[in-house]
Amino acid sequence: MPVIKIQEIAYGRLRVPDLDVMEEFLVDFGMVRAARTADRLYMRGTGIDHHLHISEKSDSAGLVGFAFYAASEEDLHRLAKVPGASAVENIDEPGGGKRVRLREPNGYQIEIVHGIESATPIHVPRLPLNTADEPYKRPGTLMRVKRGPSHVKRMGHAVLCSPKVKETVGWFREMLGLIGSDDVYAGQKDNILGSFNRADRGEDYVDHHILFCLHSEKAGLNHFSYEVHDVDDVFIGHEYLEKKGKYQHMWGIGRHLLGSQIYDYWLDPWKQMHEHWTDSDRLNVHNASNLVPVEEGLDSQWGQAAPERVRVQVSP
Repeated sequence: MPVIKIQEIAYGRLRVPDLDVMEEFLVDFGMVRAARTADRLYMRGTGIDHHLHISEKSDSAGLVGFAFYAASEEDLHRLAKVPGASAVENIDEPGGGKRVRLREPNGYQIEIVHGIESATPIHVPRLPLNTADEPYKRPGTLMRVKRGPSHVKRMGHAVLCSPKVKETVGWFREMLGLIGSDDVYAGQKDNILGSFNRADRGEDYVDHHILFCLHSEKAGLNHFSYEVHDVDDVFIGHEYLEKKGKYQHMWGIGRHLLGSQIYDYWLDPWKQMHEHWTDSDRLNVHNASNLVPVEEGLDSQWGQAAPERVRVQVSP
């Protein structure tokens, strides 16, 4: 039995040399400032999360870690008994709440949080789509999509690179109750190169994965991923970032095979990768885990298969 079963991913935490530059990128990416101090930037989306991205001012860029929501404060006290875990702490940051901090096998900080204040949702106006099966969803109304950044709603998942995939995945499953959705292998079926893992919320349906662990000789962040409002948001966000002319596009637009999200990937000014996505598969405890060869596992249903620059992307 795991120590606890987390509910959802909460936010990512990065180090960056310049908060102004990072805020400009994240606004262009589709986030909104939630709070800012002299040395930290907190960005939110349109959903109820107080923040879903934290940037800490530092001399160099890199991954600090990421956070998950606990179901209760009692879960925090259970985790605090794990060797190496912090005590249950009051979070001295905007949004408040409590947390326990741990170190996963690659040394990155994992925060388990509870009681952070909620934000008021930001309304994103959208018209319904006419489809072949429902061709009159907006009779007499013209579709006009406003140009601009995407509308990031919430954090979807983190992708962590590691030279020890099995140990890392085992830790997240034992500590936080994650369960497997798909494992990707090369050659022999026990040669696991990547593992997609989701929250275990029993009968409730959840995203296909909130953590993907990918084999790499060097540990670090491959990317943070954020859900946007719909497929129009993916395309208008792509166009907006492309026209800015100062951010590097990495992959997309396409639809993943594993997870099925429509995706688009960009680098921030310090080569840390961020993904827009919409329309994930949703699974519950009754869906089994699959074993998939790498030739299929990193392919797309439409769009480009994962290019080498994406597969080897690691921000330590």
